[in-house]
Amino acid sequence: MPIIVNLDVMLARRKMSLSTLAAAVNITLANLSILKSGKAKAIRFSTLAAICQVLECQPGDLLEHRPDPDDLRTGTE
Repeated sequence: MPIIVNLDVMLARRKMSLSTLAAAVNITLANLSILKSGKAKAIRFSTLAAICQVLECQPGDLLEHRPDPDDLRTGTE
């Protein structure tokens, strides 16, 4: 998947556990784990904003786009 979730990096930088973040954001630990593992298919902007507020970061600190070279189309077929 070309979207990489760097939640574990931000948690380590803030020295915060996943369960502490889950409680602060009022989201279940299971749902936050799905997001952290990169298995989430979507995230609400309100949830993303709450995570950013608690971690004092920007959405770009949490989400990264890494295109898969196999998915890129050159247009020269």
